[in-house]
Amino acid sequence: MHETVVLLDFGSQVTQLIARRVREAGVFCEILPCTAPLADVLRSRPRGIILSGGPDSVYAPGAPSVDRDLYASGLPLLGICYGMQLTAYLNGGDVVAAGEREFGRTSCEICADDPLFDELPRSQTVWMSHGDRIESIPNVEVIASSEHCPMAAVRIPEIHFHGLQFHPEVVHTEYGAQILSNWLFKVVGCRGDWKMGSFIDESVSAIRREVGEAHVILGLSGGVDSSVAAVLLARAIGKQLHCVFVNNGVLRKGEAEAVQEMFADHVGTDLVYVDASERFLARLAGVSDPEAKRKIIGNEFVAVFKDVAAEIKERSNGDVTFLAQGTLYPDVIESQSVYGGPASVIKSHHNVGGLPKDLGLGLVEPFKFLFKDEVRLIGEELGLPESVVWRQPFPGPGLAVRILGEVTADKVAVLQEADAIMREELERAGLMREIWQSLVVLTPIKTVGVMGDERTYENVAAIRAITSTDGMTADWFRMPYDVLDRMAGRIINQVRGINRVVYDISSKPPATIEWE
Repeated sequence: MHETVVLLDFGSQVTQLIARRVREAGVFCEILPCTAPLADVLRSRPRGIILSGGPDSVYAPGAPSVDRDLYASGLPLLGICYGMQLTAYLNGGDVVAAGEREFGRTSCEICADDPLFDELPRSQTVWMSHGDRIESIPNVEVIASSEHCPMAAVRIPEIHFHGLQFHPEVVHTEYGAQILSNWLFKVVGCRGDWKMGSFIDESVSAIRREVGEAHVILGLSGGVDSSVAAVLLARAIGKQLHCVFVNNGVLRKGEAEAVQEMFADHVGTDLVYVDASERFLARLAGVSDPEAKRKIIGNEFVAVFKDVAAEIKERSNGDVTFLAQGTLYPDVIESQSVYGGPASVIKSHHNVGGLPKDLGLGLVEPFKFLFKDEVRLIGEELGLPESVVWRQPFPGPGLAVRILGEVTADKVAVLQEADAIMREELERAGLMREIWQSLVVLTPIKTVGVMGDERTYENVAAIRAITSTDGMTADWFRMPYDVLDRMAGRIINQVRGINRVVYDISSKPPATIEWE
């Protein structure tokens, strides 16, 4: 048994970031919905409990709450944003709408000694995101404040509580990881006995228990997530695993050949290649809505998987009852509230919101509570080469969500060429490892241009490149001008159908990484 911290989810989009920071510190973190009975919360004998942020106001009708007996448990408690406000509200404090909403980087001053801020500067930058403020809390001791938030951090010794109005889990908080680590080791008293190797061993055992003698098909895209999942499942169930690579007609240029070559070199279990490009493009004909495109692609993937499952069952004399996927937590949290909390749906991911209710196959998703950088670490532990582990993310719906509006074979061909040029120039400049994700978007906007003394009226393409550690927050990459110049020049001159290129300088939030 690992020492455990329980994280109660109140619907924050970045709840899993808190868990990730805890795990990075070497402490196992279990996430439960805020609606979980106290007995369930205490069942794993947690060393401490964290109350997450959330989108609601604590004083609003129906706002998520928690069993008040939690505050009599004697366990160290940490409330973040909503979790801090809820604690104040439930313990006789006043929470009101703030006169000035705080969002973004904020200067915070430490005004009292506390283990939470041990060995940290008295003045530091934190990330605020709240529209309410705490007016008062009985028996509170303020340990940090900002210009518009007198109670930026507090402690309430009577109930073993620390509260942070800011978000230590996001990278924008200057010393956020150290603050959480201080709480874990200097307040809670954890030892730190959980490592990524533990995750691999425990996942292999869990997969064997879940699958038994059944056969599993895995949707292989060639990306990091599905490739690492393939190796992990191969370790767990060997020949019971059958990987399926589907060419959906919206892959990058040369992707189908590259994935099959990579698989043969580095994975080596049974691979079924299905060219379903015409089938997918026919289903996408006339569809412009991004959510509809995502769901169509998800449904069609599953239809292909079902056909393949029937074929595998016939030739292997085994019952195919599971579909394995490399689903990550950012996919899940943007598509639905996985823990039963009140999180908002941002957009459906084909492997989450796009799956039909009559799937007919059990799901095996070993990474659904992990981030991509954690999966990369697992890939390295499993011995996958750097070329696979450090591939940039590529969305399941592929180029379909990078073509704004209807998807056609002609538009796919145009975007494939532009995307290939962008990647070639990034490789040439040695920038691939600096960039989390890079993409070209084909917009339906047409502009007038002049080429060879003749008027053109063609589409605008947008280049986007971002930096990130987990995909939940991202900043736009400061692309060198000479690289942008070569990209734009080559795309305009070599790709028929594009006569103007722009560069996207939006961060996440408020934008998402993909345009659709």
